[in-house]
Amino acid sequence: MAHTARRPAAALRRYAAALALCLSAAGPAAADAVPDNLIRAGFLGGWTTDGGTQMAALRLDLADGWKTYWRAPGDAGIPPQFDWSGSQNVAAVRFHWPTPEVFYLNGMRTIGYTHQLVLPLEITPRDPAQPIHLQASIDMGVCSDICVPVSLQLGADIPRGGAPDASIRAALADQPMAAKSAGLSGLRCEVEPIRDGLRLTAQIDLPGGAEDVAVFETADPELWVSESETRREGGRLVSTSDLIPARNGPVALDRSRITITVLGDGRAVELRGCPS
Repeated sequence: MAHTARRPAAALRRYAAALALCLSAAGPAAADAVPDNLIRAGFLGGWTTDGGTQMAALRLDLADGWKTYWRAPGDAGIPPQFDWSGSQNVAAVRFHWPTPEVFYLNGMRTIGYTHQLVLPLEITPRDPAQPIHLQASIDMGVCSDICVPVSLQLGADIPRGGAPDASIRAALADQPMAAKSAGLSGLRCEVEPIRDGLRLTAQIDLPGGAEDVAVFETADPELWVSESETRREGGRLVSTSDLIPARNGPVALDRSRITITVLGDGRAVELRGCPS
């Protein structure tokens, strides 16, 4: 199977093309196409969980016809970046991503959200007895026929206690299904060396449709993961992706920390680990 078109150089070209579209939005013609209310953003306060963490959420409302991206947006997408360093009494922030949509445009696949995104945030306080102030610097892409780079500076006091919020509950319920609940009966992964990295092929015994796609993620931020090529063979999904290190040298792949998300037909299934 030839994957040369999906090597890092190609990915960089695609990212450069996306960035060029973003920069073009600064021109007069593109600016005319950008609505004034392109995006509205804020935090939802949420509630304290039984484990002592604080459930909150980032809410994004997008103009009609515009989208933003999931954590693994595809080769042509722009991944969101979050900086919580300005926060107070925050030890960790865990994301609970709801099920995204898959988009196709000009032969390229991207993954993200339209209309509204409620992204649940589970906050671990440094001191459970003290108040939480959440401060975020967020860089993201918002796209329609053109892409616009958006930088958000958001801050809010997150009160402890509180009550369950219906929109946060709905977003939590819309997270990917667990493998067992989705009917997974088998998962086998093969890894083979290629010229500049590794090739990972997963054989996933999972009911679904012909339009299902699999998305691979690793725990190593320095490891570039190509857009997968996925096909269905009856009840089995076969998906292949290339893993390329940012620097020349051997690749240390922790199979136990690979995440595979199968997307299709309005659902998502999350598989943890990639056994041989």
